[in-house]
Amino acid sequence: MIAFSLAILIGSLLKAAGLKDIAIAMQPLGLVFVNAIKMLMVPIIFTTIISGVTSLADSQKLGRMGIKTFGFYMLTTAFAVFIGLLIGGLISPGVGISLPDAASGGAGAPDPDAAMSIRDLLVGLVPANPIASMAEGNVLQIIVFALLIGLSINLAGKKGAIVRQFFDSATEVVFKLVHIIMALAPFGIFALIIWVIGALPVNELFSLIWIVVALYLACLTQIILVYGGLLTLVARLAPLKFFRGIIDAQAVAFSTATSAGTLPVTMSNVEDNLGVSKKITSFVLPLGATMNMDGTAIYMGIAAMFTAQAIGIDLTGAQYATIIITGTLASIGAASIPSAGLILMPVVLGSVGLPLGAIILFFPIDRLMDMMRTLTNVTGDATIAVLVAKSENELDEASYNADPIE
Repeated sequence: MIAFSLAILIGSLLKAAGLKDIAIAMQPLGLVFVNAIKMLMVPIIFTTIISGVTSLADSQKLGRMGIKTFGFYMLTTAFAVFIGLLIGGLISPGVGISLPDAASGGAGAPDPDAAMSIRDLLVGLVPANPIASMAEGNVLQIIVFALLIGLSINLAGKKGAIVRQFFDSATEVVFKLVHIIMALAPFGIFALIIWVIGALPVNELFSLIWIVVALYLACLTQIILVYGGLLTLVARLAPLKFFRGIIDAQAVAFSTATSAGTLPVTMSNVEDNLGVSKKITSFVLPLGATMNMDGTAIYMGIAAMFTAQAIGIDLTGAQYATIIITGTLASIGAASIPSAGLILMPVVLGSVGLPLGAIILFFPIDRLMDMMRTLTNVTGDATIAVLVAKSENELDEASYNADPIE
């Protein structure tokens, strides 16, 4: 926040003094930081998806409960990407915005003739050469390969334990690299914001607030309609009792912007206030903190719409399908740390050939959006825990309907 504030102040002063070229000269430093984030895309997707899938086997509950949990996560995440695309289309936050990549000779609009058909998309899901897919950054193929490796490790049983431990360890190593790069975020953000202020007209800078409006509206839609609807229609429970019971976890999630950091509070609220058994919470919630990132999925949908609007193209049906599939699967690999959505944004944009300049524009306002994304993630985790507990007769409805424990 200090770097962000200083960048706005210094960038505005330079622009007012007619010295915007100095601000624009900060571009290389900012782009180094953006490239560092892009560098993380393949390793973080590959290792975290495998680790997430194998964690089902580690809990020895891969059977009925694991399938229900994973199924609910996939369902709500697909809804989240769709809602992000819908709200992004309605509010149109990218109209009238110039992407830095396009303005500086970077990637431009995708070739419409290069858009994949649904048939090509389905055929291309399985990589003929996984190493080549990683080298080329073919995200869908990397995700599918990682899912298949994770499932195969589970099926190998004890003989796959060493490989499982390797990927668990690799995931921790990649997360450490994420933390190293994000520790440099103040310097990268300082350079990026000064550059953006110098390069963009004033009216475009103020237009960025519509991205925040779109995300908050989409997240509230996900929380009220999707989560509230599932609790009402599937579990036959009162949504207001649910939201009252997890308000502490929501507050912590909003302020810290990390699902993992909020996990102890989430588990306490779900057990004490919502009546979910420890057997369910100890399985569903840690898994959700790693794999269930609906707020991030919404973010990716909005980012795709924003980018398409900024470069003035209409996405095809195949591209919409690709965004929903990629956003759903990529959010599984999103780290439960602040700004994880920024790290994975290239996954969705790259899957349909959209330029990555939007990443730079999202930095100034990412913290505001990350807080709401995390609140949505944590609310989704708690919702799935209640749904699974209800289906497994592991829910104390008297506790659910009682007043929350202070």
